Amino acid sequence: MDVVVIRPLKGRHCSECCRGPLPMHLVESGAPVCLDCADLGHLVYLPRGDAALTRRAREASSLWAVVVRLNRRRGRYERQGLLVEEPALALAESACLADANARARRRARDAARRAAEDVRFTAELTAVIARLFPGCPAERAADIASHASVRGSGRVGRTAAGRSLDEEAVTAAVRASVRHLDTAYDTLLAAGVARHQARARVAEEIDAVLASWRRPVEPA
Repeated sequence: MDVVVIRPLKGRHCSECCRGPLPMHLVESGAPVCLDCADLGHLVYLPRGDAALTRRAREASSLWAVVVRLNRRRGRYERQGLLVEEPALALAESACLADANARARRRARDAARRAAEDVRFTAELTAVIARLFPGCPAERAADIASHASVRGSGRVGRTAAGRSLDEEAVTAAVRASVRHLDTAYDTLLAAGVARHQARARVAEEIDAVLASWRRPVEPA
């Protein structure tokens, strides 16, 4: 089990030596304990951000601890970094410097591969939107697909169903676009209307737009 160290939002005092406010502490029997009293004072802090450095320092350190901090907005503790032995960190830094160029080239190749995958997927999603909603303007279909499939966005296009081009997921992405761009939904939210109430108010408008888009465009 990982040793967990907390970076508190407010300074606490050690329950054993009474020092404080503490920048970091453990919790033992429900009370804060400073790193020195917990026999972790010799460890150094490695902030998150460099995955290779973190992995190597953790592997080289015989003793290490996870550092977390409370995110009040999300209501959960989130990882901030590690505490590791100083020689282990020095060894990890040397190893990372030695193969920095190789890792940079690999990152560049991975980024290019992901970009190509994203372009291909966005084109496939656009095609499915056009098939399900032939009356949707081509530019709008492309915009919906591009918006829904942004990597790391958590939007419909990035879900498992979206990636498999499930028709319900695709329809949900189109519906979301219509909700935000073709109705007063955002204005209602800004006015303080609850999300579920705002959705109910604009549901008929959305259904009307989707119904019109499901009909093929008549040739001129």
